[in-house]
Amino acid sequence: MTVARTVELEGHIIDSGTMGTSFGIVMDMGGEFEVEEFEVGRRKHDESYCRMRVMAENEADLKAILHELNQNGATVADPRDATLEAAPADGVVPPGFYSTTNHPTYVRVDGEWLAVEDPEMDCALVVEGPADDPRVRTVVLNAVEEGDLVVTGDTGIRVEPPERPRDGGGSFGFMQGGISSERPSESLIEEIADEMRSVREDGGNVLAVCGPAIVHSGGRDALAELVREGYVDGISAGNGFAVHDLERDLYGTSLGVDTESLEHPREGHKHHIYTISEIVRAGGIEEAVAEGIVDEGVMYECVDNDVPFVLAGSIRDDGPLPDTITDAIEAQNAIREQAHEADLVLMLSTLLHSVAVGNCLPSTTKTVCVDINPATVTQLIDRGSAQAIGMVTDIGAFIPMLRDELLESE
Repeated sequence: MTVARTVELEGHIIDSGTMGTSFGIVMDMGGEFEVEEFEVGRRKHDESYCRMRVMAENEADLKAILHELNQNGATVADPRDATLEAAPADGVVPPGFYSTTNHPTYVRVDGEWLAVEDPEMDCALVVEGPADDPRVRTVVLNAVEEGDLVVTGDTGIRVEPPERPRDGGGSFGFMQGGISSERPSESLIEEIADEMRSVREDGGNVLAVCGPAIVHSGGRDALAELVREGYVDGISAGNGFAVHDLERDLYGTSLGVDTESLEHPREGHKHHIYTISEIVRAGGIEEAVAEGIVDEGVMYECVDNDVPFVLAGSIRDDGPLPDTITDAIEAQNAIREQAHEADLVLMLSTLLHSVAVGNCLPSTTKTVCVDINPATVTQLIDRGSAQAIGMVTDIGAFIPMLRDELLESE
């Protein structure tokens, strides 16, 4: 081993697994480590400290190891500020730029540790503002502008992965980072409802990420009630969800199937495209509500109660509706704005839109993922939120139970 650097770990690094994970990273990537100092917290709330020397065969290998350690919460033991390089052109970042995690992150600028605004994974860090009052924010690569001061390397960067509650209590203590494959029980629903009440009482924001299965499975009316009663502060979905919700209002069907009788009305397969045509003719969802064309459902309640919604389009959309954002970058920016405002996110039976929202969330945002497909829930949970829980269950059962718990307790 010819090159080496020293890193530091501090906090509840033993019971959270951070220290063991760091050791594993070094060995798995072909390096070696030597613990130079280790102090164990002796009481429940005491923090521990580990200082270790990391060694590798060459600079490239060492750099890769240090980057992975940084993502796990290790800080390079170096008093230097972060390295800043100017972006050479719009949308172009300097080689070796720091690629972000979604964990709370700090950057050392002029000897001071600055908190990164709106932590988000897979972004660059840009330092801006006056010299006496700089700020650091995450910027998606396509939004980097020529001359932006971009953070490169791993020096002067500190990441703080959230740790599990040490007493097992608090909100979501019942399923820390877990996945339940059972039908949602009363106790689980109560925990989620309590969190939603708490967010509302604190003036926070609950974002629902919605898939068309909500309408197919019979959960649409319950979700509409939650919007009307102020428990949902924003909707993020695709063109399909909105069309199925509106079709249910106009024709009583979803994708041509009667959601009550499960029968296929004559020419019901046309209802989907007929719905799009009616909304286009009116000029949009808000206009259709104003004209009385639409008078119930999730989209109606959003308009009637001034609850913002983002409909992000895709290549497979029919129509689409006038309200659907068809420019991918514009849709990402709209989703990002919603995500940054959210204190609690309900990901309801939609993989692609949930991944899009999840990519924009800091790891500290509490998230509930519900889907009948276990693979979907696992994929969403594994994307990095430290405060996510998953439920493998029928969305048509989950939402009405949640509605009953919230509204019947009032």
